[in-house]
Amino acid sequence: MLEENVPEVTAAEIARLAGVGRAAVSNWRRRHPDFPKPVGGTETSPSFALPAVEDWLRAQGKLAEVPLRERVWQQITAHPGGAVAALVEAGAALLVVRDRPAQWLELAALPDERFAERLPAVRAEALTARLGAGHPVPALPAATAVPLLRAVAELAAGPGARQTFEFLLGRHLEANPRQYTLTPDGCAELMAGLAGPGIRTALDPACGTGSPLRALTGAAVLHAQDASPELAALAALRLALHGSAQVRAAAADSLRADAFPDAAVDAVLCHPPFNERNWGHEELAYDPRWEYGFPARTESELAWIQHALARLREGGTAVLLMPPAAAARRSGRRIRADLLRRGALRAVVSLPAGAAPPYGIPLQLWVLRKPAPGAPAPAGLLLVDTAGLDPDGPARARAARPGVRDAVLATWTAYDRTGTVPETPGVSRVVPVVELLDDDVDLTPARHLPPPAAGGGLAELAAVRERLDGTLARAARLTPPTASPAGRSAAPPSQTTVGELARAGALLLRAGTGTGPGELPVLTEYDVYAGNAPSGTAATPGPDTGETLVAEPGDVVVPVVGALSAARVVTEDPASGAGAVIGRNLQLLRPDPAALDPWFLAGFLRGTANTRRASSHASTATRLDVRRLQLPRLPPAEQRRYGARFRALAEFEDALRLAGRLGEQLVQGLYDGLSDGSVTPD
Repeated sequence: MLEENVPEVTAAEIARLAGVGRAAVSNWRRRHPDFPKPVGGTETSPSFALPAVEDWLRAQGKLAEVPLRERVWQQITAHPGGAVAALVEAGAALLVVRDRPAQWLELAALPDERFAERLPAVRAEALTARLGAGHPVPALPAATAVPLLRAVAELAAGPGARQTFEFLLGRHLEANPRQYTLTPDGCAELMAGLAGPGIRTALDPACGTGSPLRALTGAAVLHAQDASPELAALAALRLALHGSAQVRAAAADSLRADAFPDAAVDAVLCHPPFNERNWGHEELAYDPRWEYGFPARTESELAWIQHALARLREGGTAVLLMPPAAAARRSGRRIRADLLRRGALRAVVSLPAGAAPPYGIPLQLWVLRKPAPGAPAPAGLLLVDTAGLDPDGPARARAARPGVRDAVLATWTAYDRTGTVPETPGVSRVVPVVELLDDDVDLTPARHLPPPAAGGGLAELAAVRERLDGTLARAARLTPPTASPAGRSAAPPSQTTVGELARAGALLLRAGTGTGPGELPVLTEYDVYAGNAPSGTAATPGPDTGETLVAEPGDVVVPVVGALSAARVVTEDPASGAGAVIGRNLQLLRPDPAALDPWFLAGFLRGTANTRRASSHASTATRLDVRRLQLPRLPPAEQRRYGARFRALAEFEDALRLAGRLGEQLVQGLYDGLSDGSVTPD
């Protein structure tokens, strides 16, 4: 009989334990009758008992020891109260480890029974000292998971308490993506930057996991509230572990049960829930917070705006992430008009679709300032459209790129200091308030920004045409010659696989994680497929993730997700990925130059038949097992001969891609010029 509370693992987690792809786990289940049988889950996504899996992997020589981080994670998922309860217990223990290390060492030296007896009192003191008496972290259950807490503390010995909690929380969020609406780090950092320097007190009335407040630096007191008790507890612990600020957190609906009615903070940062009809319209009709007008039932976002303004000190700044409809719905035009007339709304920044969830729409950042009595209202509203700042690359990456953030912050800082900024067509403009106070009071930036001149101007159109001519000529020169049939006299060379080459030391095979220093770009699978320069942003490394994996000239990078065959050779050019962090869903192959030519390697890895043999198919995705990709055993001279041809094909492909992009730019510029009158049809 299976004992209760035995940790269970999915096929994906088994693959992570053994350092293989999911396809390998499926093969083991089919080929080995003694592979552990499922103990839970579903028919399509079964789960297995972790001890049985560990024993089987060790017996097969596929696992020497389960890494500590994986053992801790399995204890988290097997917690009888659920993963969130385990994360809360782990976070509270980590706060003791960080803030009271001497007391933790005393506790850790005790037997488990004495440890469990003394921990609640020490834990309660540490929580009260950082979170206040009314904090939302529940009391320690009677049946404390002492092994879990000891293991969490052991894991924190290396990277520290903060990084350990970030790792565990990140794993939970990654495993349950549909349960939470997250604020990406890049967006949170932009919100914090717009709030300005010198923030000492701040509030997030719909804090979620605490990302916006975590992005602030130097704050002394952070107020956080969320309607979900679980999120309020996790955010409180995350913020307490992140820095030295006093954290005041509460679990309640901020609109109906404001936990901080007397707050007068320097800044409010908030990613409120969108499109809520049941936000309290009936019971809050006479609430004093509706200083700018009573929001309609369909305007919950404008209720959050006014709640934020009500909790600011005079001159304080609020930055809220808003849906684009809030800037244009007719039901909210009177409130928008009053926000403009009284000088409370200072800027609307349009983000590209994909900057934050929901990823399918282009969200906006509204920057507000609580007016001082008698102070004159600004004459203009700053409107910014970030899509005009970086038209290339995947949308989700644009708002997170440091260059885009810096441009938005520079524009806002100049406007905040002087009340005006030079107009940039298609990007930013200070629009007179009187121009916005029409029947619609539509604050959508794109509707008030002058369009950029056709293709950036006639001179730029001419330059694009000239580049296109040169690129087409280059593509013509690089067009491969007529293919010659292969001779049939010689026997075909024997084949080897990437896995065999890796075991023989002819190449190093590593999986990308996308984690590393924030200043380094990340090469993503999208970049490899589209032939783009690195466009991603590095995530914070977790415990035991190892050294940052950075591409070097001579490396070969292969996407492992998707049905298309692709492989990129990294050259000295940074646009190829040199110096970039290798992203998730990419495998890096670093060949020994004495044994393998990188262009030879990449060329054979791109073969369609080769990719099909090494791919497995799930219901929604195709995954490539790089170790199964084949290539012929050839001497170095013959490898270089093939490699030269493969390199010429890659250059031809790059020229075609560039010609396509320039052609699209030229065509769109001419469409724009003809439609706005800057270009004549003659």
